Amino acid sequence: MSKYFILLTVLLFTVGCNSMAEAQHNMNGTPMMEHNMDHMATPMMEHNMEAMPAATPMMDHSMHAMTSTTEHNMNSMGSMTSTMMGGGHHMQPITASNVAVATETKGGQPLAFQMVDGVKVFNLTTKTVQWQILDGVMITAYTYNGTLPGPMIRVTQGDKIRVVVKNELDVPTTVHWHGVTVPNNMDGVPGMTQAPIQPGETFNYEFEVKDVGTFWYHSHFESDRQVGAGLFGAFIADPKTETNKPDVDMTLMLSEVMVQNGQTFAAMPMMGMEPNYFLINGKSFPNTENITIKKGQRVRLRFIAAGQFIHPMHLHGMPFKVVATDGHPIPEVAQLTKDTIAVAPGERYDVEFVATELGDWMIHCHILHHTTNNGADDGGLMMMIKVIN
Repeated sequence: MSKYFILLTVLLFTVGCNSMAEAQHNMNGTPMMEHNMDHMATPMMEHNMEAMPAATPMMDHSMHAMTSTTEHNMNSMGSMTSTMMGGGHHMQPITASNVAVATETKGGQPLAFQMVDGVKVFNLTTKTVQWQILDGVMITAYTYNGTLPGPMIRVTQGDKIRVVVKNELDVPTTVHWHGVTVPNNMDGVPGMTQAPIQPGETFNYEFEVKDVGTFWYHSHFESDRQVGAGLFGAFIADPKTETNKPDVDMTLMLSEVMVQNGQTFAAMPMMGMEPNYFLINGKSFPNTENITIKKGQRVRLRFIAAGQFIHPMHLHGMPFKVVATDGHPIPEVAQLTKDTIAVAPGERYDVEFVATELGDWMIHCHILHHTTNNGADDGGLMMMIKVIN
């Protein structure tokens, strides 16, 4: 061991840091780390190495340990960089063979059913389509029945239902009934409660509807990718009798997507995977649907956060009451009167208001970047409520 070995060790560490800096630069376009690493091996450092006394046996042992540790750490950092840059399943673009343009233009519509021996039978088919979220902007989406969101399954408490799911994706999938009380073998968790539905296969989900409220269904196979790619839909369970039915009942599914260089990615809160388009029922403003109501009518909005980002939804012009959360009604004495409600991933909130003011009123996410389309105002999670006489 000598001063030259010490210098070599420092230089090896510097080279390793520069490699990490280059990876950081490639991911973020930030050369600062690379610049700083380049200046670590200065003439002063070299001078200090020359001024150090000859290595003792203890120093020799310590330097050997330090070299081994440094090599291990650099290998670990390299492995981490490989993981970050190598692109697990979630970092790959959404692709499939022979992807056609969607034949439908509006998602979330009520799904028809057939009665078979007292059971309501619904049919869902997973497929990949080109879906328009905005004029001039198409995304590649995993869908149920070719729409984003998938069709609304609307049932009544006490119904016996069967949902026949046919998988036409190139990859396996399952369906989870989010918040719905189901038998364990119907819960849709692959490898735990069922085997994944392989491409070309069909699986029947059967259960009795015990709940009332706002729920949703979504994939639970590679769910960070498949849900973000569009495999979700609303599941609304109505009471057998409803004495206080609103005049307008609207479900708003909130989601995000990332489009880069013409390719679609499932957006998620991680470096390089942040969304640049934000959707209400599969559309970005100004292509979101307007709600037209008459003055004095009572409106129920059902917010469902289907993506991986929180959205504080704000209504202009009129306050609302929060009447249910995650499918559970809130007693009237505990209902909050608000104009903004933060809807976290997986959450549902039912809010109601009476249209007291004429005019065009906006409802939008108050994380204001979420009201842009690829960074341009106005867009994203915005829609208009038109109150007329």
